[in-house]
Amino acid sequence: MRTLAITVVLLCCSNVFMTFAWYGHLKHLSAKPWIVAVLVSWGVALFEYLLQVPGNRIGFRMMNLGQLKILQEVITLTIFIPFSVLYMKEQFRQDYLWAGLCILGAVFFIFRQRLLGG
Repeated sequence: MRTLAITVVLLCCSNVFMTFAWYGHLKHLSAKPWIVAVLVSWGVALFEYLLQVPGNRIGFRMMNLGQLKILQEVITLTIFIPFSVLYMKEQFRQDYLWAGLCILGAVFFIFRQRLLGG
């Protein structure tokens, strides 16, 4: 359980940096040349990789690659929705809920052997 907790914390922190690297420039650097946005995003993404690589390595001790990927997608949506609504001031849409339910389905299918004890 400790391995899973460490993995989730590292991947959540990593995803915060990733989300800012991928989308934060749209709010703050839209008037700058694209190369400036790229260089700033790369700088932010460095911190993402410093957390994501160890998180994936630790998680891979107990999860297969598909499980690790689906876990990352759950984390991505969990981080993206508050980022989108609170930071980018986008309106919350019901589509986020439906997307979340689809990802929960993916979680079930990728983890079902472990969940059902098989």
